[in-house]
This record gives sequence, C-alpha cells and structure tokens, in this order.
Amino acid sequence: MALVAIPFLLVLALFFYPRPHDETPAWVFEGDAASLDYCALPALDGSGLTAAEIPQGHTPNCGYEKFPQPILRGCTEPLMEGADDLRGLWQQTSGGRVGHIERIEQCGNRFVVTAGGLIHDMTGDGKLSGSSNDVGRFPLGPLRLCLRTSATTEWHEKKLHFYAFGGPRVVSRYMEGDELVWIYPGFGVTRMKRICKLPSSSQFTREGG
Repeated sequence: MALVAIPFLLVLALFFYPRPHDETPAWVFEGDAASLDYCALPALDGSGLTAAEIPQGHTPNCGYEKFPQPILRGCTEPLMEGADDLRGLWQQTSGGRVGHIERIEQCGNRFVVTAGGLIHDMTGDGKLSGSSNDVGRFPLGPLRLCLRTSATTEWHEKKLHFYAFGGPRVVSRYMEGDELVWIYPGFGVTRMKRICKLPSSSQFTREGG
C-alpha cells in the first residue's frame, strides 16, 4: 500500500505544492525586450548591483505572454568561482529542440534561463535555497498542465548541471568552442549559436523551455 501511496503523493505535490512568493519586479514584464542588443554584455566588474540585491525571478502564471526584460539588469558582480560565461541570446542550429531560443543571464552565483514561456532563476552552488522553485508546462493530450518544478544547479569543470528537486541530474549546459550545448531529456543534444537580436517570432510563448 505504501508503495502505491508514495508515487500518488509525489504527483499531488507536483500539481498542488504552493508556489513561492513572487518578488519578480513589475518592470521585467514591461517594455520591449526585442529592442535590446544581447551581444552587448555588461562588464562584470563589481561596479553595480550584486546578485543578492536582485529578487529571484519567477514564471508568471504558467508562462509569460511576451518575452521579458533581463532579470539581472544592473548586476555587475563577477561570476562565482568555477563558473563559465554562458551569457547571451542563443538559437538552435542543430540537433535537439528545433527552433529553440533561450536567453542566459549570469552575475555572481546567479544563473537565469528564459525560454519557451518560462523563467528559471537559480544559483550555481548546488544549494536548495537557490533552486529554481518554479513551474513547467506538461502537455497531456489536449491539456496543457502547469507542474511545479524545482532544480538546483552546480558547476563542474565549466559545465552547469541541473538536478531535479536537488536529486538526479537531468540537464546540462556548457560551451563547446563558440557553441552553447544544451542536453535535455527527451530532446537529446541541442547546439546553439549566439545571436544579437530576438527574432519577432520568439517574443511570445512557445511550448517547452
């Protein structure tokens, strides 16, 4: 009986576990993120805000309706020890998820991925206190469910590994030459190139992330 109850309780937790208090600044969802030059990366020289001074960003509802502004705007804290610089706007070129586009922000120990209607903001130190603690879309037939998700991340040899609920490793991101490599269950290996402007077709929500 207990073996049946445990998976059932896990499913209930995924659906109904309360989301954290959302402190995402309102300006994140205002303005035109498509007008930004994502190749003009800020210098991480410590002259501006630190990562700890910026509230954690969260996905609104079950996905944003318009591509949001950068969460870490104004942060210039140097990257944490062991981190590689993956910052920028990236577009799929081969393999994996066709048409995928994502934005990566970093400063200090923070790492923010914005893609497919979702915002995942976390720290790269592997601590549960810095987990993404957010939502993810889960298609079930005609339904589009919104599941609670949580992942910790940790750097190992310049690769950022994502651990579901602080447990098994499920996702990895790292640089290989000038390409960003994204390994994701069900999609395999996605290779991406850097782009400077957000394509108009990517300003609004898409499935996945």
